[in-house]
Amino acid sequence: MSDMNLLGSVDLISSNTLALIYLISASLFILGLKGLSSPKSARRGNFIAAFGMILAIAASLTKIHPNGNQITLIVIGVIIGSVIGGFSARKVKMTAMPQMVAAFNGVGGGAAATVAVIEYLRLSVANRSVVITALSSILSVAIGGISFSGSIIAFAKLQEILTGVPITYKGERFINAAVFLAIVVIGIYLIAFGTGLAILGVLLLLAIILGVAFVLPIGGADMPVVISLLNAFTGLAVAASGFVLGNTVLIVGGTLVGASGTLLTKMMSDSMGRSIRNVLFASVGKVIDQPSGASNSTTGGTSSVRTGNAEDIGVLLAYSKKVIVVPGYGLAVAQAQHTVRDLARALEAKGAEVTYAIHPVAGRMPGHMNVLLAEADVPYEQLREMDEINDEFKDADVVLVVGANDVVNPAARNEPSSPIYGMPILNADAAKNVVFLKRSMRPGFAGVDNPLLYAPNTIMLFGDAKDSLLALLASVKAS
Repeated sequence: MSDMNLLGSVDLISSNTLALIYLISASLFILGLKGLSSPKSARRGNFIAAFGMILAIAASLTKIHPNGNQITLIVIGVIIGSVIGGFSARKVKMTAMPQMVAAFNGVGGGAAATVAVIEYLRLSVANRSVVITALSSILSVAIGGISFSGSIIAFAKLQEILTGVPITYKGERFINAAVFLAIVVIGIYLIAFGTGLAILGVLLLLAIILGVAFVLPIGGADMPVVISLLNAFTGLAVAASGFVLGNTVLIVGGTLVGASGTLLTKMMSDSMGRSIRNVLFASVGKVIDQPSGASNSTTGGTSSVRTGNAEDIGVLLAYSKKVIVVPGYGLAVAQAQHTVRDLARALEAKGAEVTYAIHPVAGRMPGHMNVLLAEADVPYEQLREMDEINDEFKDADVVLVVGANDVVNPAARNEPSSPIYGMPILNADAAKNVVFLKRSMRPGFAGVDNPLLYAPNTIMLFGDAKDSLLALLASVKAS
């Protein structure tokens, strides 16, 4: 016969067996995370981690409550979540992937906070709340609330429901600090004395307010870093919930997410040549208006934009021996990944060497460009990271910049007064010819004018990226 545990659930498997299954699941999480480190193994890594999660959920369901209604609710919840997740993953466009990541991340933080609230109240009622459990509950509520509301604002900025320009107000840092201090004081009070739902609700409300106030002043260009940091917050909230529930797999999984998210945030900040503090509190992204033909030191004085047509640029590409493609978010917006692949194949058929230069913060989320191009069956060997390819730009006949801007802006190297000064960039300006595919002269996410647009070796081809690439493809084939 199965034994009843202290919570009134039925153990269908022994504690040792459950611990072994959790250990296997945790190992699969680690292997899956390792697989995500390379485009070649990312798909396999994703499946390995997903299988580990299925195994962990199945093991958790073996500790069921004899009340049939609760079992029914659990099954309904699993079905609803699976349908929503599966449908979203299949239908979401690559351009909307960052928004989906932000939304799902927020749901994870909210779920962790909700579980912690329920468990804290249950333990308080049972009058057996210990310090470590109470502390874990408070941390999960606070961090989960911040992640939930912050992710909603990040989603709204990425979806352009809210402006990508930093939303600031006088005294914002003082107010944020006061809210944070209030959260700490209330948390200490709850741990020391315990209380009912009201004060715990105040703590959760303050955490939600802090999440909103924390993300609003951050510009759209820095949203990838914010999403990564909020993802780390959600991982920590889940790990804290694991301590509350005594669930090993939640502790391990949440810690992995928290640690990897923190490391990724640091790596992305380094790739932008800025500290995490600068990313979070500098409010970079306010558009600096600069008229066309403005004077800038990079171009050596007043310059005008040089435009071209697809026919002439296609001929230039057709006779090039080395072409480097720099993809950006504009490529994703235009859904032009397959077209740029076809253009690359046409150039290769004429004897050209084609590679893709991937900046660490290109797109709107980590790895965005890698996933986008892999979806179009671009060979992994052609995807080159910034440090690996930067020395090759000087040998390139043409650099084709498709929907990118800030990641090739030489102001980051040459203009100490620029908000993006110090950010490592792709050395596109060193090439013999630079072709920009853009809709307009509008600045990139950072809101900073790009001197490379006015350089004498730059040619602008205005229009939708996909239409421009199709026209270039036709011209290359005809040459």
